[in-house]
Amino acid sequence: MSWNLSRRTMLRGLGVSMALPWMESMRVWGDQPDKEPSSKAPTRMAILFSGCGYHSTEWWARGQGPDMQLGKVLHPLNDFRDRMVFVNGLYNAEALKGNIHSSQTGNLLSGAPLAAGGTIKSGTSIDQVVAQRIGHQTKLPSLVLGCEKANPSVHKNYSMLYSSHISWSSPTTPTPLEVYPALAFDQLFKDKSQKGDRSVLDAVLADAKDLRRGISRLDQQKLDEYLNSVREVEQRIDKAGQRGELQGWRPTLTKPNIPRPKDGYPQDIVEHMKLMCDILVLAFQTDTTRVCTLKLNNDHGTLRFPHIGVDYMIHHLLSHSDTDDWLKVNQFFLEQMAYIARRLDSIQEGDRTALDNSMIMLCSSMLTGSHDASRLPVVMLGGAGGQIQGGLNLDYSGKSDRQMCRLYLSMMQKMGVHRHRFGDADQPLSEI
Repeated sequence: MSWNLSRRTMLRGLGVSMALPWMESMRVWGDQPDKEPSSKAPTRMAILFSGCGYHSTEWWARGQGPDMQLGKVLHPLNDFRDRMVFVNGLYNAEALKGNIHSSQTGNLLSGAPLAAGGTIKSGTSIDQVVAQRIGHQTKLPSLVLGCEKANPSVHKNYSMLYSSHISWSSPTTPTPLEVYPALAFDQLFKDKSQKGDRSVLDAVLADAKDLRRGISRLDQQKLDEYLNSVREVEQRIDKAGQRGELQGWRPTLTKPNIPRPKDGYPQDIVEHMKLMCDILVLAFQTDTTRVCTLKLNNDHGTLRFPHIGVDYMIHHLLSHSDTDDWLKVNQFFLEQMAYIARRLDSIQEGDRTALDNSMIMLCSSMLTGSHDASRLPVVMLGGAGGQIQGGLNLDYSGKSDRQMCRLYLSMMQKMGVHRHRFGDADQPLSEI
């Protein structure tokens, strides 16, 4: 009998490279061995979103490096200028073909054409493309969080589901969005049996038994010898770990260091956002997932901000004028990014911090509340495991190849996902 057997299927979860033995009864094929050494912490990717853009005169950066000057909107990030990439001038061509809000948000992370008339059709977003490729390495392929509930209505002939979701698992399926902190926490920790807790042999034993039925007696003997050797290696690794001798990266946390949030939907926006930021950090720190999106609010959203004295107007209407109150709201959103970065930077992972091993992108559906999507606001923090140089101020204004999807191709590469094309782009940004 001829067998096609994936090496990765047989040994999924194994932290070292161990090839299957040659067998006369089958030919072995499979994925390329992981290039990332087991001693290095993984690269993580987080995408933050706030709708309706920012203050038109205070979203800017001048200069490079730690002395980079930032507009007032970006002041919460002053401490991270040496690990920042400010990007100006990128745009999403498809977002200019529809109306406003929904048609500027539904394809923000995919660059795909949108269906109008209340029909739902977009494109698979960058976070889910990455999750579908590397998500098997962690308990959760991705974590999709939000701080404002989805709106199922229609606005100017486009479904408001577009303006309520930035993550899409397929062109017709927005990824389920978790807005309840307690339920998000449960996603991470309620199931105590994680992939890393199981013996590799226990995980593949059923497949090995199925394989054994279809190979020759000589190959059965080889397979038994091989499995015994794997078991021996596992036992040696386990003993070394108990003695504190185990080398190679391990998460700095194996269980949560904060209590489970209260049930229900928090009425306090400050508490809500802080909890979601903490859960994102915990997800990365425990290696429960390496891909996360956090939608701070909807585009065309209705949040109010009484904690900063801005309780007289909802977010969407406030975005239509460049007032001091609008600036305060913008800075509140940037403070969430700074909080995440500060927490990740406090987590030491060998010679680097968790921030050094992550890339966090904050973006919006438009540059300003006047619905200008000809340039999109983008700021990034973190080094992606040494793959991103900080202190950069990049301007693509006036250039022909300024597709937002070029940035996504670059980000995918840093997560180990290589594609020839994504959305309307076929080349990554060489500067990132």
